[in-house]
Amino acid sequence: MAGLLKVTLIKSMIGRPEKHRRVLCGMGLTKLNKTVELKNTPSVQGMINKVLHLVKAEEKIDATE
Repeated sequence: MAGLLKVTLIKSMIGRPEKHRRVLCGMGLTKLNKTVELKNTPSVQGMINKVLHLVKAEEKIDATE
């Protein structure tokens, strides 16, 4: 079951390599403290692993289930 992940940008992109900036923009994280919900897929997991030091990721718990 592929659930949802809440990913929040907690550190700035300033001074980071261009690869990290592209990964963050690909996830939709453009501003500090912005949170996006993404599907929990292997590709998204790989993106999070590349910038784990800049983001906070947690599983979204759905109250309706």
